[in-house]
Amino acid sequence: MAPPTSLSQAASAALATGGAASAKGPGRPGQLQDETLGVASVPSQWRGVRGIRGETKSCQTASIATAEASTQARSHAEAQVQTEAPVPVSMLPPSRLDTTRLAAFLQRVEAMVIRELNKNWQSHAFDGFEVNWMEQQQTVSCLHTLCYPPAQGQGLHVTSISWNTTGSVVACAYGRLDDGDWSTLKSFVCAWNLDRRGLNPRQPSAVVEVPSAALCLAFHPTQPSHLAGGLYSGEVLVWDMSHPEDPLLWRTGLTDDTHTDPVYQVVWLPEPRQSHRFQVLSVATDGKVLLWQGVGAGRLQLTEGFALVIQQLPRSTKLRKPPRGETEVGTTAVAFSSFDPSLFVLGTEGGFPVKCSLTAEEAALTRMPSSVPLRAPAQFTFSPHGGPIYSVSCSPFHRNLFLSAGTDGHVHLYSMLQAQPLISLQLSYKYLFAVRWSPVRPLVFAAASGEGDVQLFDLQKSSQKPTVSIKQTEDGSPVYCLEFNSQQTQLLAAGDAKGTVKVWQLSTEFTEQGPRETEDLDQLAAEVAT
Repeated sequence: MAPPTSLSQAASAALATGGAASAKGPGRPGQLQDETLGVASVPSQWRGVRGIRGETKSCQTASIATAEASTQARSHAEAQVQTEAPVPVSMLPPSRLDTTRLAAFLQRVEAMVIRELNKNWQSHAFDGFEVNWMEQQQTVSCLHTLCYPPAQGQGLHVTSISWNTTGSVVACAYGRLDDGDWSTLKSFVCAWNLDRRGLNPRQPSAVVEVPSAALCLAFHPTQPSHLAGGLYSGEVLVWDMSHPEDPLLWRTGLTDDTHTDPVYQVVWLPEPRQSHRFQVLSVATDGKVLLWQGVGAGRLQLTEGFALVIQQLPRSTKLRKPPRGETEVGTTAVAFSSFDPSLFVLGTEGGFPVKCSLTAEEAALTRMPSSVPLRAPAQFTFSPHGGPIYSVSCSPFHRNLFLSAGTDGHVHLYSMLQAQPLISLQLSYKYLFAVRWSPVRPLVFAAASGEGDVQLFDLQKSSQKPTVSIKQTEDGSPVYCLEFNSQQTQLLAAGDAKGTVKVWQLSTEFTEQGPRETEDLDQLAAEVAT
């Protein structure tokens, strides 16, 4: 059997022989001729294999689970209250009313009723009396004992106290009032918010470091966080206690206008033509009384000035001869009238109070340098204490009465109308450092003594001895300052030489005004002044 011939070999032989290699037959040419043959195709084995091996796959995540839930709370309460069923009021028909008898009755009692109404209208039995529905308190208790340990560690005293306009914040100045040069001693001004939850009596709400001993403070009358202070160096500063990290608002700096002696008191005063704006008044032992206004760049600018000079005092006063020919009278305290905003009283180192006026126009006979003309404010001089005056306080209930306290241990009650005191009370055998009228009781005042006591006087009960004497310090260290709270009238704060501030809660007998108390004060002033 012959082997099979491949397709390529047969095609080659046919092309070479012109078809002779094939069997001859009819119609087949014997010579080579052009001819178009059919297309030869070879099926792809690779495509067949891939087609067999091909797989179809799919991928899908796990089935998504869904759930629905709902919740609803419903509370329902009903309450009702009803009075007793109304009882119909039987009214007589107009035709049955006896108008004639009613008219006769009204005419008969008319004169009597009018007479009684006039009597009640003219009566002053209950003037100033306010009903107090709170529980009566019969004792004076200590609510808080506040201190700043770093200041106590330096042996500093509490030299001044001030309540802010809301009555919730009390501030104190740390300095020294005894002998020594304290001008370079760094000090502190601290404030506590008594309404704050979790009050720490040893950690003030705000602490301000000051370059010199602080001697006096005064909160702004309407801005609860603005506080003015005077330093031993003679500077006056104003802080914003709500920004303890950078509290300084204004300062006087050390210029020719600045006090050259320690500043013993500062007071906020409304501007004459803009009552919503306030100035700071300062008094110092250099004899100057200065008015400052806050301006840009953190500076207090002098707007008005006064000087107390011996030669211009309105009456002869027995004074010690001034050393080194000095003529200025050192001022240590100031108090403004509640009835005349231009009238104020100065306490002096010479021991005599001086009535003064902001409207004075006479030039002061002094050579002290000043950027504004200094004027002489003195109008009247009162009989002196036996030593320097540390504190004066004008009555909030009487235009002519004021108190003064000094180193002779006496409190004097003066009338603006006469030189001699109406009453002189010896409260201590040591110094008296502060005296203040009560803001709610016309006949009550408090005094701070060098024997460690806070004494409360009620002139309605006694004009010679205190009604209550509160022991502030156990070792008898002096009490240097005190202030009533004009908003929370049951509170009285006092500061002492131990560096502590005690907040006392007063009993109701010192906070409730009795009937005819204002009249009794008027009578006291009128009877003794005649």
